[in-house]
Amino acid sequence: METVPAKTILSRTKAQNMGWFGYEYNMNLYRGCCHGCLYCDSRSSCYHIDDFDTVRAKENALPILRNELARRIKTGVVGTGAMSDPYNPFEKKELLTRHALELLNAYQFGASVATKSNLITRDIDIFTDIKQHSPVLCKITITTPHDDLAAKIEPHAPSSTQRFAALQSLAAAGIFCGVLLMPVLPFLADDPASIELLVKKAAAAGARFIYADFGVTMRDGQREYFLNGLDTAFPLQGYGQKYRTRFGSRYHCASPRAKQLWQIFTAACNKVGLLYNMRDIIAAYRQGYGNRQLSFFN
Repeated sequence: METVPAKTILSRTKAQNMGWFGYEYNMNLYRGCCHGCLYCDSRSSCYHIDDFDTVRAKENALPILRNELARRIKTGVVGTGAMSDPYNPFEKKELLTRHALELLNAYQFGASVATKSNLITRDIDIFTDIKQHSPVLCKITITTPHDDLAAKIEPHAPSSTQRFAALQSLAAAGIFCGVLLMPVLPFLADDPASIELLVKKAAAAGARFIYADFGVTMRDGQREYFLNGLDTAFPLQGYGQKYRTRFGSRYHCASPRAKQLWQIFTAACNKVGLLYNMRDIIAAYRQGYGNRQLSFFN
């Protein structure tokens, strides 16, 4: 495991971003990711991450985090998983995420975790302890219900089937969990049948919510990787050229079916009782935790 120097692990969330799943702090223990997802925004040039596919641990991450938690006057929910997956394959041995969660528990902080890995189920015991005093939210990214498509666009991540199974384990343990349905790739994953199937599978697994974006982002660095990846993964379908022709240098590339898909998606969620609006998701997972609940909307 390679390492990179680090001065800080915990950062305060900007006030204008507090609505993003309602967490007050952000935590990154690793740099880079090896899931190989074609569309990953984190490999964009603006983040200045060289050799993004190589996972590096931040030096002295746990002592730094412990000191930062101890100095915080106000506790809150700590989010992780925005820039690199906290449950990358190296985490099984390194245990940085697990020990960080133990520190959050010890210092009475909540946790909001995003991942594509079923390794998250290893830490159900800690999530269970944390939720005795603070909110816990587990988000598993599932961009398609079809394992064959996922294997092409997310080649080194656990299968969609494995991720649904992880949801089921979290839900069975009483952990508030759900799906990040994002991105939904235009021309590849934006068909109504797939969206309805994903909602059905998520509900069957015990998910409480699905948060969706019917499109994908592209910017410098990441755009080239994504489009070239489409050319390689789908040489006969011409998806890369379809993106070049329709979207050009646009940042947010919405599915041509986005409006129709949203109607289908919300109807399917309403039918099975899944939340899908950010405000409702935040209110639900933070319910019952005193003054912390919805304080960011004041």
